[in-house]
Amino acid sequence: MEKVRVLIVDDSAVMRKIIASALQKEPSIEIAGFAANGLQAIEAIQTCNPDVVTLDIEMPEMDGLTALREIRKSNKYLPIIMFSSLTHNGAQAAVMALTAGASDYVGKPANANGGIDDAFKVLEHELIPKIIGLAKRVKSRRDREGRAASSQRPLTATATLSPSVSTKSLAPTTTIPPLASKVVKVTSGLLAKPAQAVCIGVSTGGPEALMQLFGGFNASLSVPIFIVQHMPAEFTKLLAARLSATGVMTFKEAEEGEIAAPGMVYIAPGGFHMTLSRLGTKTIIHLNTEPPENSCRPAVDVLFRTAADVYSGGLLAVMLTGMGYDGLKGSQMIKEKGGQVIAQDEATSVIWGMPGAVVQAGLADGVLPIDKMADEIIFRTRKVPVSR
Repeated sequence: MEKVRVLIVDDSAVMRKIIASALQKEPSIEIAGFAANGLQAIEAIQTCNPDVVTLDIEMPEMDGLTALREIRKSNKYLPIIMFSSLTHNGAQAAVMALTAGASDYVGKPANANGGIDDAFKVLEHELIPKIIGLAKRVKSRRDREGRAASSQRPLTATATLSPSVSTKSLAPTTTIPPLASKVVKVTSGLLAKPAQAVCIGVSTGGPEALMQLFGGFNASLSVPIFIVQHMPAEFTKLLAARLSATGVMTFKEAEEGEIAAPGMVYIAPGGFHMTLSRLGTKTIIHLNTEPPENSCRPAVDVLFRTAADVYSGGLLAVMLTGMGYDGLKGSQMIKEKGGQVIAQDEATSVIWGMPGAVVQAGLADGVLPIDKMADEIIFRTRKVPVSR
């Protein structure tokens, strides 16, 4: 039984020891090696061949963000989890890393050097599940590529087959909750009703996916867009600023009581659920701190079900990369009210959990790679629907 091999990159010897001690308690993980800066990390990836890398951001000689960009030039799919303090500067660097291709992030405990128990809790409850989930995703990708390559190779009587990748012991996929009867998909190339609003749910791998998605628009949409990205407080405001600076639309962290405007993009603040209500012809945004759903706050399901009540058949939901199944029940409510749901495909998702759950439940009207998603949204929101 082979294990998930993890390369730990941190300039603090104490932090490297803490991370290693926590990971060694998980039977399916082993330590592939250590690095104290970005230059050492790049070299260690070549020599250690890790399955996952944990990468500190602030380091001497070469910081984590620079190392990430260098690694991504030659290795697009290696899971890299950024380790950042939850200070303003740390959050800003983490958002930059996530939009540059980091797979995920974990916030360092503020007193990691002194509060060992707090550090271990963060590692056990946040880092380890992400390591296992991301490693499972890469294994699945390699398995598919290996099967595709094998199917194209002619076999001879003396040929010896060997698996393209070894099977690792990984955590089982989270059980998807049962849904009511499946909703029939829209199969026509002609839309019965263009969407009046777009709701997007996204988690692991989301910042980079959002950068790619909104980079595909040449002009603002004529409808409001609402996003739930699983992130802590501070990160969502920085993400909105990052997206605004690189696209044609204006992004902002949503505020309590504001009126949604066409062409604006509203991101749920970290730590707050975002809901919608109707006042005459206006859509009002609300924020609350009610209990998490699907272990998340903000939760995609909360936004989706309230948006379905406001827009009914005039709503388009977009499910992007993410771990778990948040948004699944909300997608069913949208379909029941006549709305549309599209999902990112498995090949371009960092984790095909959230979009995969929607697709497997038969709720998706379309399944597309991230680079085709902008055109699909434009098509489904245009006022004069035409056949493609």
